[in-house]
Amino acid sequence: MSTLADVAREAGVSKATASRALMRPEMVAAATLAKVRDAADRLGFHPNPAARALTTGRTGMLGLIVPTLANPFFAPLVLGAQQAAEETDNHLLIAVSEYDADREAALAERVSEQVDGLILVAPVGTDASLRTRADRLPLVLVDRRVGRLPAVVLDTATGTADLVGHLVELGHRHLAYVSGPSGSWADTHRQAAMKALTDAAGARLDVLGPLPPTFDSGIAAASAVPAAATAVVAYNSYLALGLLHGLKAAGREVPDDISIAAADDLTALASTTPAVTALDVPVAEAGAAAVTRLLQVREGVRRTVTTSLPTTLRRRASTAAPRGAGG
Repeated sequence: MSTLADVAREAGVSKATASRALMRPEMVAAATLAKVRDAADRLGFHPNPAARALTTGRTGMLGLIVPTLANPFFAPLVLGAQQAAEETDNHLLIAVSEYDADREAALAERVSEQVDGLILVAPVGTDASLRTRADRLPLVLVDRRVGRLPAVVLDTATGTADLVGHLVELGHRHLAYVSGPSGSWADTHRQAAMKALTDAAGARLDVLGPLPPTFDSGIAAASAVPAAATAVVAYNSYLALGLLHGLKAAGREVPDDISIAAADDLTALASTTPAVTALDVPVAEAGAAAVTRLLQVREGVRRTVTTSLPTTLRRRASTAAPRGAGG
């Protein structure tokens, strides 16, 4: 097994310089850092996390708590965060809160003992609890704003309003929204944005839910979509797939009888029959941005920053003018 001394000899530097390069890379020149890292890679040497913590006061671990791994929204977010962490010589400790505020708090408490900072994705805890957590260690929120706390927000509120605007332009005046899990901060803002747009257009919006964002919930919700509704927007792509299946089983053809759109494009919605209109949401970018922001906070950059990432509307065959529109 290679040692730090082996790495130093391979890189042609002192053992102290090799240690600084691996433990405190900001303290050495870029050329020296590259030589030491190349030597460590060739020799398969990895710094001991415990030694790193004693030397730097940091573990090199970042905590990431997500509400579920069943929703396809969170997998690319975790991958984006993991890649950003690896590129900065950090590692992720991942936990799942299951949309439970008490579990989220308990996990955050436990994880905080082992990490240099924490990313909470779509947290369900109270604003007060999140502020208290941020006072104890570096913290970044994803898809939630709480006062002046650092956050990365995917602008699905504007995106779902764009979906509704697209449907209104097609001539739809009675729409339904199949909402997501109870307590979702993002979903509350989506509903407000959609309601403002439909009110301005003289259209009606019926909200179904809250519902678990699953395929089975989409199937069940199909029977609750009002018969008079000519279009339905789903909280996520799993619900949209379930709706597509459930509406077809009920004899309502898409888009002839009813149009469908989804607030994310994270499953095979472009390959369904018909292909489903959806929002392209930069989820992996959000995970990477959260890690970058957390590292800034860890370094003492306390300036309040909310990074807002826009979505893109993908119009497909599942949305069309309702029967009789335009005469």
